[in-house]
Amino acid sequence: MTARRTPFSAAVTGLGLVTAAGVGAKATWHSVTQDSAPSGVRPQAELADLPCDFMYTIDGLDTTAILGIAAQRLMDRFAQLAVIAAREAVADAGLDQNTWDSSRVAVVIGSAHGGLPFYDQQHVLMSGRGARRVSPKLAPLAVVNSAASSVCMDLGAHGPSLGVATACSSGTVALGTAHQLLRAGVCDIAIAGGAESVCSRLLVASACQMKAVSTRREDPAAACRPFDLARDGFVIGEGAGILVLERPEHARARGAAVRAQISGYGASSDAYAAVAPDPDGKGIERALRTALADADIAAGDVGHVNAHGTSTVINDLIEATALGRVLGDHPLVTSTKAMTGHTLGAAGGIETALTVLALEEQLVPPTVNLDVPDPEIPVEIVRREARPATFDCAVKTSLGFGGHNAALVLTRG
Repeated sequence: MTARRTPFSAAVTGLGLVTAAGVGAKATWHSVTQDSAPSGVRPQAELADLPCDFMYTIDGLDTTAILGIAAQRLMDRFAQLAVIAAREAVADAGLDQNTWDSSRVAVVIGSAHGGLPFYDQQHVLMSGRGARRVSPKLAPLAVVNSAASSVCMDLGAHGPSLGVATACSSGTVALGTAHQLLRAGVCDIAIAGGAESVCSRLLVASACQMKAVSTRREDPAAACRPFDLARDGFVIGEGAGILVLERPEHARARGAAVRAQISGYGASSDAYAAVAPDPDGKGIERALRTALADADIAAGDVGHVNAHGTSTVINDLIEATALGRVLGDHPLVTSTKAMTGHTLGAAGGIETALTVLALEEQLVPPTVNLDVPDPEIPVEIVRREARPATFDCAVKTSLGFGGHNAALVLTRG
């Protein structure tokens, strides 16, 4: 029998969000809770000949003005989004990079695909104009760890720096890893989450062949429909969600406001298939039960779940069924992907930040586009409009291709 670990809660002191729903945590939260339909989903010219020609993209973000031309050229777009979100999170936490012990600041950022569009671009160049036209920056800019390394260089963080790649659970696994680093005393501060930007013909074409994405070309804004009877696939989005986590004594010593706590983390592998989740949902169930045990919190204490909820036929049902087995039908469940798109490796970071805000505001965002709930879904899904509620504990779940499951337990600050 495995001995139970002493519960440890990491203090969440800062949030940073850059999404198709809004630039900044405040703007994203307002859109997710107040808007009745997504505004960031639009057709993409480079995808015009594909069954799915639309994505969620960030409007009104001038990365050159924020980062400067020189710095921008040294980062792929997904890393740029990570840096912008990390800056917001650090400012929100009230941290001063001039006074912190930089050797005690870790950075852990997840991404499923890194700079895949840059790989696409360079392959076209090589195919058309020869190998000598390939950029020497391909490897350092496009690899998954470049978001973490870019954030370290931008903020001057010298502690452990990790890039996490566990498909669509990457952001949640990054936060769980940061929680473990803090628990182990490896660092005092961890800047963690996920970032993704993959407007890639190659990726979307493959997803179309896999029948994983929605082909509702006639109405892209209604295409992402988590838990709806008419759901037909996810819609890819870009974005970044970064949180500042601290050891509680470190946050107390500097008088930081604690927005929430990450109190438990669990992960598992389905060990079943490259794409499909284990149909009995035992993998995500195991991750969730592990997270609850890690936090020493009973299933009945969970009042809200921000689910993975991708809008795919099989995954939504498997996840919801597992949630029902573990938590029953009392928590208020939502998927915010209809407002942000499925941001793949960034999803866990973005949605954990939204879960922190839900705990703070005591407000559960609605699952937009959920018109006719799937009658086989055994949990209560919030739809139509945000619902006020009283709860001290919430859960974030994530699933990724390859069977990567992760769950976080969050409690009020």
